[in-house]
Amino acid sequence: MTTSKSPTDYQITIAQIPVQVIRKSIKNLHIGVYPPEGRVRVAAPLHFTDDNIRLAIISRLSWIKKHQAKFAAQPRQSRREMVSGETHYIFGKRYRLEVIERRGKHELKIPNSRIVQLFVNPGTSRDNRAQVLAEWYRQKFHDIIPQLLNKWQPIIGENVTDWGIKKMRTKWGSCNITQRRIWLNLELAKKPIECLEYVVVHELVHLLERYHNHRFQAYMDEYLPPWRQYRDILNREPLEDF
Repeated sequence: MTTSKSPTDYQITIAQIPVQVIRKSIKNLHIGVYPPEGRVRVAAPLHFTDDNIRLAIISRLSWIKKHQAKFAAQPRQSRREMVSGETHYIFGKRYRLEVIERRGKHELKIPNSRIVQLFVNPGTSRDNRAQVLAEWYRQKFHDIIPQLLNKWQPIIGENVTDWGIKKMRTKWGSCNITQRRIWLNLELAKKPIECLEYVVVHELVHLLERYHNHRFQAYMDEYLPPWRQYRDILNREPLEDF
């Protein structure tokens, strides 16, 4: 059964697996399986027929199921309720949340290596508490990302015109090669700082090589030899349920 959104973006189901198909002006077909739930996405050249796409997916079914099983087995954090006693992660370090209600400006403080304090007005909702934490993460990104770009852009020999932060369900980062703009997943603020650096380097290398091919991997090996280790750490880190 096929559910069409548009001629270039639609969904098909193969072996009871929903697959998002996006037709693009590209040379080769790409299949991806993405966290947290193992969503399958196919980017296909415009000239590929539906049969071409179906056969390509069928030929990779065992690979797709293997990756979906890996995501299903990955540890998950339950949805944070933003109450005292919860565990939260800041650049890979584990902290216990302490919510303190008082009148005044919402803010977040880290008094020691174990506790993160969230100061909010009495009656502040769960979503607004989470927003305070998210904005704190964003501010940390604005402190750290320029430092990483200043470090790596001269090494790689490529510069971005802009960068941004957003929550993404399927990617740790993305690069618009034409606009030379990179996006970074806000969830990286919870992961070890080495993982954030890896993603920054990964996206900068896309300015040298668009695809995840042998040339791309050779650049990564040259600039950041332990990159596979950092990628594996990201894959092992607990996924957060949205």
